[in-house]
Amino acid sequence: MNADVHDVERDATAAKSSRGSSRQPLSVSRVIAVALMMLLASSVSAQDQDRASFVPDVVKKVILDPTTYAPAVVAWEAMRLDWRTSQVFFQNGWSERNPRFTVSGLKDDVAVGYAAGNRQILTDAFANLRLSLVNNASERVVERLLLPRYPNHRKLLRTIGWIERSAMASFWSYRLSAGHFRQWQENQRRAQQLGYN
Repeated sequence: MNADVHDVERDATAAKSSRGSSRQPLSVSRVIAVALMMLLASSVSAQDQDRASFVPDVVKKVILDPTTYAPAVVAWEAMRLDWRTSQVFFQNGWSERNPRFTVSGLKDDVAVGYAAGNRQILTDAFANLRLSLVNNASERVVERLLLPRYPNHRKLLRTIGWIERSAMASFWSYRLSAGHFRQWQENQRRAQQLGYN
């Protein structure tokens, strides 16, 4: 029994001494492991902060960008002018050609009321705004993703983004409003010819 106790004590002493001798390398490896984890955690934290600031930055830039609102505002004004100058014709028995603005939903029928037409115009303006929001948000996301990749070309990337947003805003503004502006002018000319003023 004494031999067993001595063996256990000797094994415990050997374990203590082996731990003592390997303590320094183990300590250094722990320091290295802790330093690596802290380094990784700080880079992940920085990435999280970068990701966290990504969405608010894109949202802010889209909201403050006038090209987000231009197509919707221009189209809304063009449709409103067209609708307002068409009212005199409806009061004199003319029919509406646009099925979205008729009571039955058919072409060349009785027009909806002035307020209902204004609601339809507002609905269309919000649909146009969504188009601009999607375009500008996607452009800003692409720009934001490319800037870290090409840090020496920041000005070029931002200029290309501005050109794209301006070109799309111009295109959609024209596409959505040109016909309504023409119709507004035609309505004014025709109403004057027919003496409806």
